[in-house]
Amino acid sequence: MKKKLVVLTGAGISAESGIPTFRGEDGLWEGHDVTEVASPQGWAKDRALVLDFYNQRRKAIFESQANEAHKILADLEDHFNVEIITQNIDDLHERGGSSNVLHLHGEIKKARSTADETLIYELDNWELKEGDQCEKGSQLRPHIVWFGEMVPLIEPAAQIASEADIFLVVGTSLKVYPAAGLIHQVGPHVPIYVVDPSTPDYYGNNQITAIAKGAVEGMRELYKELVNKKA
Repeated sequence: MKKKLVVLTGAGISAESGIPTFRGEDGLWEGHDVTEVASPQGWAKDRALVLDFYNQRRKAIFESQANEAHKILADLEDHFNVEIITQNIDDLHERGGSSNVLHLHGEIKKARSTADETLIYELDNWELKEGDQCEKGSQLRPHIVWFGEMVPLIEPAAQIASEADIFLVVGTSLKVYPAAGLIHQVGPHVPIYVVDPSTPDYYGNNQITAIAKGAVEGMRELYKELVNKKA
C-alpha cells in the first residue's frame, strides 16, 4: 500500500511558470491595494475593476504552462498516494498531471453566481464580463475566496493533512492563514519537507527538513530523496 504524501503549495511554484506572486512586501498586487480587487467591499465598490483585474490574471494563466515542479509532483503518484492542497487559483497542477488537487482559495478558470454560491461554471476563455449571468439571472463573479470571506475547504484540507505519512510544503513561506496552520495538523512523527527559499522561524523543529531553493530545483532534489527512501 502506498504511503500518503500530502503537499501544500503556494505562489512560489506557479512563479516558475511566469505567474506573478500574490503581492509584494508593500501589500500591493500589480499596483492595486488588495482590498480594491480581492474583497467583497472592492466588488461592491467597483465591479468593473475587479472583473478586469481577474481577466488579466486569467489571461496570463491561460497562456502559461505547468513547469517541471508541477510535473515532478505528478510523477510522485507512481510511488505515493499524493494529495495536493494548493493556495493557488491556477490549474497548473492539473495541467502538470496531478490527479488529486484541492484548491483552498478557489479557481480562476471558474465563475460563480452572486445569488447562489453553489452555481459554479467552467470558463472556456479568459474574459468574464459585466452582464454575464448565472441561470438565475445574477451577475457572475470570480470563483475566488476573497479577503474577509470564509475558506470553505479548510476543514477538508485539515483532515487530509492529519492523514499524511509524509507532508511536503512547496513554494510558500507559510505566512497566509488559515492555510499556514495546516502544518500543525500533521502528526507528531510525520516527516515534513519545506521547499522554499525563505526560512520561517520554526525550521528549528526537528520534524522539518528545509530545502532553501526554488520549486523546480528543490523538487528535483527532493524527488530523488523521497523515491530512494521508499526503495
